Amino acid sequence: MDKVSSDCPYPGCFFCVMKEGNPSKRRASILKFFRELPSQDDDGQVLPISGLWNTAMAHPNDPEFIELGIFECMAALIWKGLKNRRWLSHDQNIYIPYYAAHIIGSYTMNMEEFAESAVHAGVIPALLELLRGRLTWVEQRVAVRALGHLATYASTFPIVASHGEILELSIQLAMSSLEIVYSHFYQYVDRRLSYHCDLLTRGMGGVEMESRKAEEWASQLQCWSLQLINCFAFKPEFLPTICKTEFLIKLPGMWGGLVNENSPAGIGLLRTICHQKLGRGPIASCPSIIEALCNIARSSDDWQYMAIDCLLWLLQDPNTCPKVIDKVVPALVDLAEITTLGDHKKLGDSIVGVLQDCIQSQGSGRSSISGRTSKQIEDLLNSKQRLKWEKNMPKEDLHIKQAAALVVKLEGNSLFSSGNISGAASKYSEALSLCPMRSKKERVVLYSNRAQCHLLLQQPLAAISDATRALCLHKPLNRHAKSLWRRAQAYDMLGLAKESLLDAILFINECSQSNDPDLSQRQNKVPDYAERLVKKQMRASWLFREAAIKHGGVHSQGDAGDLYGPDTDDSEWETASESDIGNDGRDDMGEEDDGDWNNDDDGKDYEKPLLKVR
Repeated sequence: MDKVSSDCPYPGCFFCVMKEGNPSKRRASILKFFRELPSQDDDGQVLPISGLWNTAMAHPNDPEFIELGIFECMAALIWKGLKNRRWLSHDQNIYIPYYAAHIIGSYTMNMEEFAESAVHAGVIPALLELLRGRLTWVEQRVAVRALGHLATYASTFPIVASHGEILELSIQLAMSSLEIVYSHFYQYVDRRLSYHCDLLTRGMGGVEMESRKAEEWASQLQCWSLQLINCFAFKPEFLPTICKTEFLIKLPGMWGGLVNENSPAGIGLLRTICHQKLGRGPIASCPSIIEALCNIARSSDDWQYMAIDCLLWLLQDPNTCPKVIDKVVPALVDLAEITTLGDHKKLGDSIVGVLQDCIQSQGSGRSSISGRTSKQIEDLLNSKQRLKWEKNMPKEDLHIKQAAALVVKLEGNSLFSSGNISGAASKYSEALSLCPMRSKKERVVLYSNRAQCHLLLQQPLAAISDATRALCLHKPLNRHAKSLWRRAQAYDMLGLAKESLLDAILFINECSQSNDPDLSQRQNKVPDYAERLVKKQMRASWLFREAAIKHGGVHSQGDAGDLYGPDTDDSEWETASESDIGNDGRDDMGEEDDGDWNNDDDGKDYEKPLLKVR
């Protein structure tokens, strides 16, 4: 071993061991270090543990420490912290159980053979104690992360599952994690444990940074709990434990928030449950879940396709179809012209195929569909038939139909400008019946214009339907700015803050990227009315909102008022010229100023959001 530097305060420490130039001596020294560390009571033990943590984060697939006994060492350190509170409170040892569990989780997240070594080393009982809350929520967070990785692999899942308490604890943690973090850390600044603050911010930043990181960690605690539960949900024998109504109805709201937007969270678990025959029954019996799935399916959520999958599986199951069909069909009809969504190719065709099967099932007497639902499906199938007919029509006839649709649309615009909103909506409907199905750009405008009429007529469900159809037709998908804004307002009318927020944020993104000269004159400034709506919905969908209301941190009536006042200036966002029809054989009807569309300023000052976009 290299000679230890005279200024090293801990001769023989881990960092000195790592400087050994001889590989065999280095391995022997590391092996000895891992064996002896749990039995030592010297000061400064947190330093090598934090070094190991950095190594595990940077090189999680390196087998060296695995072979030399790091899992046994980390498990022993966790047990030592649990059993010896005097040692735990000495020096900086309070950090060690957290780092130890984090190291286990990092080394097991990619490699199944590492996970097998961890299980054989006995890490599960130690992690289970942390999961029970024997220390604090920060240790629960890394324990559920590590257990989630161990449960991912076929070879180690049975051992995790043999500890029956893990599933129950994970379900309880998923439901209570936000309240735990809020009441034990976020709510009272002066009561925050200093080592929690240091772990959250690494010593950088003050109270605001601590609070922001606490939101992120609370979201992770919930989402990692759901990931662990999801591993169990693939096994039918665990579904009775998971599919309790109290838990299921909360899943759509477990979305991770903007702080954890990459996690499929509750909707991902619902998708796994719906994929199982035993799971679809409990889901179909909860109307609030079906409604939430329809809302997510018709939204800008990244996991929109997961909600669509759930709805399709529920319809395809003869046992659940009769319970959900009247609620599900309107949403799927609105989505029937989606082409590609993520990895889903020709998704619209799949939707149409399932709905067609529902009609055929009704004819064979296997299911019962209301007259209204049956008509919606038949209208959709007729529109598909109409598209086939149009393929054989002469181009001149299509141009005539397109011109007729334009004339009716202009009549609708005129009625709208004169204040006859109902008349304008009727004209847009008439124009849609005339417009060729393949003229998608024109149909986007007509659906979007009619959505605005529904907004002004206080018909949010109809507005959501039309805005969704416009967004499905638009290329790229879900990127038509006006329809996003209109749907955001409609969801706001219904009190659906998350869906409104996602649409409003995407609307702002579209505005900032627009090539429209009228938009570029604003130098990509966020529209004031959109910023106010985002702030309102950030408050309403704040991760800690329910916990804060319960613990007196937020007043349930404290939201700002609605955003529906007279429009002050719609021209700067709605100026797009009408193109001539058929001058080059393309579908280029274009988009015209369709009147008051942004529902701009109502003169109210909105408070700053509790949760910030980042």
